[in-house]
Amino acid sequence: MTPEGSPDGAAMRRPGSAPSRWHTRRPIPPALWLCFLVVHPVASLLFRLRYRHAERIPRTGPVLVVANHVSILDPLACARLVWDSGRVPHFLAKSSVFKGAAGRILRAAGQIPVARGSADAKGSLNAAEADLAAGNVVVLYPEGSVTRDPDWWPMQARTGVARLAITTDAVVLPVAQWGPQRLHDYHAKKLHLRLRVPADYLVGEPIDLEDLRAQVRAGRPVTGELLREVTDRIMTVVRDQLAELRGEPAPAAFARRPGNGASTDLPGSAA
Repeated sequence: MTPEGSPDGAAMRRPGSAPSRWHTRRPIPPALWLCFLVVHPVASLLFRLRYRHAERIPRTGPVLVVANHVSILDPLACARLVWDSGRVPHFLAKSSVFKGAAGRILRAAGQIPVARGSADAKGSLNAAEADLAAGNVVVLYPEGSVTRDPDWWPMQARTGVARLAITTDAVVLPVAQWGPQRLHDYHAKKLHLRLRVPADYLVGEPIDLEDLRAQVRAGRPVTGELLREVTDRIMTVVRDQLAELRGEPAPAAFARRPGNGASTDLPGSAA
């Protein structure tokens, strides 16, 4: 066992040094270990992960990771990004994946089901708020599902991300990802099975929302207009980072969502 993995590894660190990745991931429940033993090797086989500025993910404290959504396989690669940075990812995911034994394991591992279009939808947001209050990392895809833009640029996002961003003290971290769509093309409904597909991640600087948070604490109503403003501010940063990853200019506007999007405004995740 390495010094970082030993029970007294923290005592062996140099004064003033950053906490070890092992230490910052604790506690790790058995269900999370089971998820790790599945996700880590699968992600390693499927993707050749390339990170830019992963060090921007804080080693401690609440973090809201906000990413664009290009494939149903995104959570596998993004989970590795967060884990490799010394944190444990907690995803908001559609309740449909929380079925049977797998669902029980996901819940026990700290993942959060999103019951969109039901009376339980608000509870998903409350659970995410509680998770952030506990100092954890919550990962969400504000688009709610894989983008329908034919060129894979972000589509208009749901505003649940804004509520979490301005009513909590979490670090809001924009993340652009590019590459998982080469393995599973959601638009064509095709799996192009091959190994070590390049998947690029760019972690941006934390988004400063303190002005709006202060206004909300002072009594400003959290209106739909405010939530849309914050959501678009966050997703514009993500879109611009994606343009940097792709080496292409970003479109001026977000693609429209399919349907009217009226069922709920909570941000879904893993599909």
